[in-house]
Amino acid sequence: MSCASVKQCACPKTTCPNHKKCCVCVKKHRETDSLPFCLFLDNEGDKSMENYNRKREALQ
Repeated sequence: MSCASVKQCACPKTTCPNHKKCCVCVKKHRETDSLPFCLFLDNEGDKSMENYNRKREALQ
């Protein structure tokens, strides 16, 4: 599977080796049960699925 780099990346971690490599980044986060910054922008530093679910429930 090819993983082309993107030109614009929402992640502020520019020193990350996966920066601008979306499919590699998503795979890594899936393995660690967390969400990448680009999929969960309002995370206040906590990218865990627990925090995501807590914020999602608060919106409902």
